[in-house]
Amino acid sequence: MKTIKGPALFLAQFAGDEAPFNSWDSITKWAADCGYIGVQVPSWDGRLIDLAKAAESKDYCDTFKGVAAENGVAVTELSTHLQGQLVAVHPAYDTAFDGFAAPEVRGNPKARQEWAVDQVKKALTASKNMGLTAHASFSGALAWPFIYPWPQRPAGLIETAFDELARRWKPILDHADECGVNVCYEIHPGEDLHDGVTFEMFLERVNNHPRAMMLYDPSHYVLQCLDYLDNIDIYAERIGMFHVKDAEFNPTGRQGVYSGYQPWVDRAGRFRSLGDGQCDFGAIFSKMAAIDFDGWAVVEWECCLKHPEDGAREGAQFVKEHIIRVTEKAFDDFADGGTDEAGNRKMLGI
Repeated sequence: MKTIKGPALFLAQFAGDEAPFNSWDSITKWAADCGYIGVQVPSWDGRLIDLAKAAESKDYCDTFKGVAAENGVAVTELSTHLQGQLVAVHPAYDTAFDGFAAPEVRGNPKARQEWAVDQVKKALTASKNMGLTAHASFSGALAWPFIYPWPQRPAGLIETAFDELARRWKPILDHADECGVNVCYEIHPGEDLHDGVTFEMFLERVNNHPRAMMLYDPSHYVLQCLDYLDNIDIYAERIGMFHVKDAEFNPTGRQGVYSGYQPWVDRAGRFRSLGDGQCDFGAIFSKMAAIDFDGWAVVEWECCLKHPEDGAREGAQFVKEHIIRVTEKAFDDFADGGTDEAGNRKMLGI
């Protein structure tokens, strides 16, 4: 068995214009001070990384990793959540997602999509240059406006959407294969890949591409009332990344999964800081150890109540306490009878 690495922290929710969150040097020092030994990097944030340079120059990547190492943390993965979202956007969300793109392609869905594909490919090349083997992203969504089957969906609508989604991602996955990097899709509401069934629909259309993997985050499953422990057993071979994030679901007589358009603090389903929600992380870490997951346990702080810096510091300690250092021997080795094949046959009477 293998021991999970960590704790690591996803920096997307912390990067900002004020110190220590406004530069690569200072934010990695801060993360280490919080107790982290790894950081996951949002590739779209120019305050932290120059993605174009990272894709072009291994020297830049070596320096980038060197700064982090000097400050006490490793680079665990790069993320293209925002760019991946733009690989597939339904027109209903054009305005909402335009801000994710570079200014020169905003208002032009075709140019924006081409830019997004190039961005994800650049991030995969940069991952290769950094010696990384896993990459985090979103799938984007063409069918999400039709998530609920009313009005009745016309025959073939969802199939066509997934055919197109696969067509757009297949060249990216092929590039990932050339780079030796897995694309780990965060299974997330708002994406066409939002549960196991939709992941399988996509996987079938990309011919079970070996680089199409999952980013496992139990919080999104709690809010969907999905069995997040069974999910680990089902998709063990496809889980390539792990976000450690907590959530709670408390339905009432007034609201349930959809939560009546309420803000996060008033929703039945809410993201919480680690230990404040309902995820059974003891069981989750046990299952991750049992499936030999040897990637990083990456804290993604999202909470509608707690201050992010408190959530980050508490999260580092929480993960440290949950990582299982796996055993190298069986607990009953002391009772080993030391038999061999001949002895086994004798015991069986054959």
